[in-house]
Amino acid sequence: MLSVHHLSHIDLDGYGCQYLTRQLFDPIRCYNANYGPEVSARLDEILSNIAKERLTNPTRDILILITDLNLTTKECNALEKRAAESGAKLQLLDHHGTGASAAERFGWYFLDTSRSATKITYDWLREHYGFDPEGRNKKIVEAIDAIDIWREESPYFPYGKVLLGMISGAREINRILFPDEDRAYKLSLIDSARRILDEAPLPEAPIHLDDMLHAQKKRFFRLEHNDTKDNLVADYVTRLLSRERERMTVHYRGHKGILGYNVGSASLIGNAFLLANPDYDFYMDVNSRGNFSLRSNNKLDVSAMAAEIGKGGGHPNASGGKIENYKDSFIYDELRESIQRYIDEKSGQNSA
Repeated sequence: MLSVHHLSHIDLDGYGCQYLTRQLFDPIRCYNANYGPEVSARLDEILSNIAKERLTNPTRDILILITDLNLTTKECNALEKRAAESGAKLQLLDHHGTGASAAERFGWYFLDTSRSATKITYDWLREHYGFDPEGRNKKIVEAIDAIDIWREESPYFPYGKVLLGMISGAREINRILFPDEDRAYKLSLIDSARRILDEAPLPEAPIHLDDMLHAQKKRFFRLEHNDTKDNLVADYVTRLLSRERERMTVHYRGHKGILGYNVGSASLIGNAFLLANPDYDFYMDVNSRGNFSLRSNNKLDVSAMAAEIGKGGGHPNASGGKIENYKDSFIYDELRESIQRYIDEKSGQNSA
């Protein structure tokens, strides 16, 4: 049995690759990263998970698959060494020309600038694993390829434009806080788009997808009864926050709160969380620039808290401010620890 750890980019093309591999491989664990240091962090996460996997399955065949991301020669050298130590095989499928020098040196680094990563992955899966013999994914692959390579002459290009906006606009779930749920959401949208492309005549398909997109999003977030999309998202995210509240807890002057990251809709989600978790005194959401929102439910004057830790203010139950010398992170645990230290420093308290 082959176990696959699949790292891909965070755009339509990157998720398109994972949409395909998840149909074939089982077990498979997916990860996503933007360019820069996040790639190395996710590779560290993959190798750590492989080490744990080896404890129970020491002889299992393991593949580290990387798509729609290019690595430097230095990164490839380090990864190849660590993968060999873990007994994992490597395969990288990409189309960015910046990886040309690395592709020349490493046999597992496949580069083709003429195709999108989704198209490369699709062809690779078909060649090596006999994937999709009936071709049910061919149209969605063509649409992703047309927009990613910008083939305006392709009849699938208009549909690809809607797909591109569909994924870039799917921001309801923060991928740093809840990567698995965020990925599942985006892959569900791609799956719905594939089905529409199969059913509607190609010239009408982009309009049909655009018309149906709101309903497709609501369908994913609907857990029980129907409601407005904003309320469905708030309920969904609140449940995720409640589930993960222990690892997301912060303290301020003896009060217990939860720290979100780029969650947004602070009033709606913050108040929903506090009502669902009456043992919490405040809700805090910080964005990638260090601006934060605070909400309470008559248990803490968050205007005073905002003034003390962020030179901010507002109302007793709804305030905000900015963290001084804020350093962003794509690893939530590091972010929470850093902000807890900051709160302790500004309030002159030790975290409870």
